[in-house]
Amino acid sequence: MNHTSYIEISKSAYKKNIAFIKKETGDHVIISAVVKGNAYGHGIENIVPIAEESGIRHFSTFSADEALRVYENRKQKSDIMILGMLHDEDLEEIIQKGISFFVFEFERLNAAIQVAKKLNTKARVHIEIETGFHRTGFEWSDREKLLSILKKNEDLISRCGLCTHYAGAESVSNYVRVRAQIKKYDQFKTWFLEQGMSFDKYHTACSAATFSYPETIMDMVRIGIASYGFWPTMETYMYKFKSLPESDKNPLKRLISWKSSIMSFKKVKMGEFIGYGSSYMAPRDMEIALVPIGYSHGYSRVLSNQGKVLIDGKMVSVVGTVTMNSIAVDITDLKGLKRGDEVVLIGKQKKNEITVASFGESTQQVNYELLTRLPLDIPRRIVK
Repeated sequence: MNHTSYIEISKSAYKKNIAFIKKETGDHVIISAVVKGNAYGHGIENIVPIAEESGIRHFSTFSADEALRVYENRKQKSDIMILGMLHDEDLEEIIQKGISFFVFEFERLNAAIQVAKKLNTKARVHIEIETGFHRTGFEWSDREKLLSILKKNEDLISRCGLCTHYAGAESVSNYVRVRAQIKKYDQFKTWFLEQGMSFDKYHTACSAATFSYPETIMDMVRIGIASYGFWPTMETYMYKFKSLPESDKNPLKRLISWKSSIMSFKKVKMGEFIGYGSSYMAPRDMEIALVPIGYSHGYSRVLSNQGKVLIDGKMVSVVGTVTMNSIAVDITDLKGLKRGDEVVLIGKQKKNEITVASFGESTQQVNYELLTRLPLDIPRRIVK
């Protein structure tokens, strides 16, 4: 049974992105592939095998359910790390499977210790510290109590990492804040070492920090958006631009293409309204094509009368309101089209291209949001 649209994912593009990132970090640094948000919309089940083929042996997820999806699809016994949500009742399975997880509050730490004691198996934890993000992490004032608990339970806790997260490393407007965070992290790290406590890995960098703050590249970097071929922001790209080789000024290659097809045609007289309401009046006699994707598929209503698609290599406009299941596009100036012809929503067709960034410019949304809103049930196809 055919779906109304499908997504293509380029294996070669992913491998090129990882190769570029490795050049930035050096071979000694572990790249943890961040696959939260269904691998940024690409599909965890698709990305894990491709990542392992590219040499990745560490994955980061937001929650336990995502971690288990990685666990079920890995082939190389790669490490898995949970950055966020983990219910206490899931701790037993997570610890048994050797999956590591962030600990940023005493309740989770104590719960992990109790489960580890019950299982007689060490819980693999990454201690997250508060450096200025003000979302999750142990405060500076918690350090003595935290140290005491970790020392008393060394037989139950594997200290896999000391970590933090930066509050907007992708923007120069956050420069002072990020610099203060780097200093605070170093303060925590130094204090623990002075108390005789070390951690297996020290890690703080996301994609943006990796590119913009090289000193944050430690034992491991947590790479999300860049592995999928997107610069975190235009600022991040411009910061790196001069250092990129002339032969390839855009080394990050987009993996994703989103395609549908023409469902039907309709002729509309000048002065008639198209679709719901009166947001679009035909300025001339027109022909429109209906494409069977809408906001239920992740094509935002904000793209009403603004969006663009590619048909026969030509850029054509969305006219009228984006509905739950369809959009109308102006094909008045195109000839010879037929039902079933390819419609590109994101990607290339002949000499033209619609990028995810172009959606962002139209809708004031970022790449991250647009990608992760693509529904799970849209088929993903792996291509070279």
